[in-house]
Amino acid sequence: MTPGAYDAVILAGGAARRLGGVDKPALRVGGRALLDRVLGACRGAGETVVVGPRRPTVRPVRWAREEPPGGGPVAAVDAGVRHTTAPVLLVLSADLPFLTAETVQALLAGLGEAEGVVLTDSDGREQPLVAAYRAEPLRREIALLAAEHGDLGGLPLRLLTTELTLGRLHHPSASFDCDTWQDITTARTRIREHGNVLDEWIAAVKAELGIDLDVDTTALLDLARDAAHGVARPAAPLTTFLVGYAAAQRGGGPEALADATAKAAALAARWAAEDETPEQSAG
Repeated sequence: MTPGAYDAVILAGGAARRLGGVDKPALRVGGRALLDRVLGACRGAGETVVVGPRRPTVRPVRWAREEPPGGGPVAAVDAGVRHTTAPVLLVLSADLPFLTAETVQALLAGLGEAEGVVLTDSDGREQPLVAAYRAEPLRREIALLAAEHGDLGGLPLRLLTTELTLGRLHHPSASFDCDTWQDITTARTRIREHGNVLDEWIAAVKAELGIDLDVDTTALLDLARDAAHGVARPAAPLTTFLVGYAAAQRGGGPEALADATAKAAALAARWAAEDETPEQSAG
């Protein structure tokens, strides 16, 4: 789906009772606030509406509040939807540490003829706050609930989706949410596992520096290894810094970075070759 073809509504209120009432969206996992992690995953949205108290965020958003504050998820969804215009709406909670842009695209692509697509968790349960909906049916259900109950406050979320034609996408990782301190600990531990830590760190650094660039981690690590082994260990971080600086001087972007990486890698290989005997380097 092209950028701007969908809007995002993120629910960032709630009492967080099982967390002792702390500001859950501001809790950090991998050095980033939970809300900022979700905002990063849906950065392609045309409009992003966050329903909840205002707080610092990694990118600009529109703020909204349900009336009354604390009125529950259906009232919060309604408050956010009122500020959207796109034909497709991404509806998310603010406590999804492993939601990625790739999963967001999978949700959007999975709509097909359905009125919505929801993620299912490790137990197969639907997660209506990790979902993409067509705006018209969602607005219709909100209006019907308001007419039937007179007030959206306190209504369970299942009432909003029970009459919608839904598709399902099983994704235990992306649907993992943080409701307890044990969940927070689990999330913080998981991102530090060997298979995840580099990707998580790179994502955190890019978010902190405000850059959106596909990084060829393997090529940069190979370059760092060659500089460390062929020149000197401190050459590794210095070389990768200079490669990044050179790419920025040439306008940035994947091509500039790949070109600078390749040139530095070739230089490191030539440097290391001089340590060989003339006969070895000739061979």
